[in-house]
Parts: sequence; C-alpha cells; structure tokens
Amino acid sequence: MGASMFGLFKTDPVKKMRKDYNAKLEQAMQAQRNGDIRSYSMLTAEADALWKTLEPLEKAKG
Repeated sequence: MGASMFGLFKTDPVKKMRKDYNAKLEQAMQAQRNGDIRSYSMLTAEADALWKTLEPLEKAKG
C-alpha cells in the first residue's frame, strides 16, 4: 500500500488541463444548443486559451 498510495495525489497537470479543455468544449456545445451565444463565445475563448497552453505541452510529452 505504501508508495503507490501517494501516486494518487501526483496528478498529471497536462492530463488535468486536457480534462478542463474538454469540459469547456462540452459546456460551449451545451450553451450553443440552448441558444446562449454569449456563454458559447466565452467558453470557446476560454477553451482556446487553454489549448494554446496545452498544445505545446502535449507535443513535448510526445
């Protein structure tokens, strides 16, 4: 149980960022479906900003 237990707390920041990015895209899609264009634009912009940070990290990771 020892060392492997701590592995749970060592989250991969790239993986978390990817999850956040996917969640933003999902929320944006829901907003678009609901006709909430303001939220859609905001969420799309946030997702885009996340992607600009995420993409080089993912490329570096391989």
